[in-house]
Amino acid sequence: MKLTKEEQEILDGKQGETKAKIMRTLVEFGDLFGAEEFVDVTTSGHLVTSFGIGLLKPVYRIMDEIIDAGLKTPYPFTMDPRPIDYENVKCGLLNKLIFSKIMYSKQKLYEEQLSKIGLKDKNAFTCTCYLPEVGNTPKYGDILSWAESSAVVYANSVLGARCNRNSGMLDIFGALLGKVPKFGLLTDEGRRANWVIEVKTSSLPEAQILGSAIGMKVMEEVPFVKGLDKFLGNEINDEVVSYLKDFGAATASNGAVGLYHIENLTPEAKKYGEKIINKNAKTYVIDDEELERVYKSYPVMWKNKNAKPSLCFIGCPHLTYNQLIQWTHKIEEELKKNDRKKVKVRTIMTSAPDVVLKFSKTEEYQKLKSFGVNISSICPLMYTNNPIAGGKPIITNSNKLRTYSKSRYYKDDDIVKIICGGK
Repeated sequence: MKLTKEEQEILDGKQGETKAKIMRTLVEFGDLFGAEEFVDVTTSGHLVTSFGIGLLKPVYRIMDEIIDAGLKTPYPFTMDPRPIDYENVKCGLLNKLIFSKIMYSKQKLYEEQLSKIGLKDKNAFTCTCYLPEVGNTPKYGDILSWAESSAVVYANSVLGARCNRNSGMLDIFGALLGKVPKFGLLTDEGRRANWVIEVKTSSLPEAQILGSAIGMKVMEEVPFVKGLDKFLGNEINDEVVSYLKDFGAATASNGAVGLYHIENLTPEAKKYGEKIINKNAKTYVIDDEELERVYKSYPVMWKNKNAKPSLCFIGCPHLTYNQLIQWTHKIEEELKKNDRKKVKVRTIMTSAPDVVLKFSKTEEYQKLKSFGVNISSICPLMYTNNPIAGGKPIITNSNKLRTYSKSRYYKDDDIVKIICGGK
């Protein structure tokens, strides 16, 4: 990499040994991917490692070294969700022991460390940091040092910011240094589409299944999606934000997509049209039959495949305010059909702390609580990492949670029927 005079001085240790180590790491990272230079980070970071797993001893040592060197991020950063919430996601004594004493034994220490280097505030723990209630919303063209696949793909695709799919610790290093290596999705060439996805379904596809199908087909490449705008329109509104959040998360977890373009809708697709598609782009046609094929391909990993679900997670990634309102109405209608007042399956809906705070002031919040549904800002993935808790029959409408756990995926309409007493 070609370094500026200031960057070379940092690498040479003129601003301290710790900062030199960070620079050396990022230079080697850039060299590995063919980056020629650094670009300046222009807004707040978002970090994926939000959990204090006891085995991550090198992380806590590095954090102490950063703190001792007096380094802080120039912008306050947000984090992925916390791993535990005993108040809203209750569990037995054995599960608590595993969570607190074995799995996430360093959670308190780690959060204290994060606060010292630039954590935004106590509500900064969410995978949907870009929502307006949270406030870490990049602008078009912003350069980011983020990790968390669902947040990165949203920022790149829906907001038009620029960020590579970084890993944990690299996100911290870029945020601290205020610089990231320029390659991949930070370049114009790296943002060009090499797949054309033709959506030919009879109605708006389930976001999670459509995203899953695309992710598994294109893997880490960039898709340009045609035909979806006829269902979603050509403006980004609350409904579209909710849809694209879940769609993108599925492309990123079932594949490794860091950026997608949707014709006539997402900013770069609207700005450049088909000019952003490479000439040798491949084509993938998705119709109703293809979506059903993908849906039926998901394995059921429960020990007893016919077990009754003991827990339902809705909100991975975290739900938007609009989705919380909609889910309340869906559950209310389904309970009335079944002549029930409360859900039959223990149900947890997850959302960002600031979104939950806004929702808590609504009539729908009181209704949802009265239905027996709990609302949390937990990370469902971190909960299911507990072999005892995650080994139980859990259902979800999240393709990300399905991919990273033994949870069983159901479509939204099926989920609401199951939790409200239907088959």
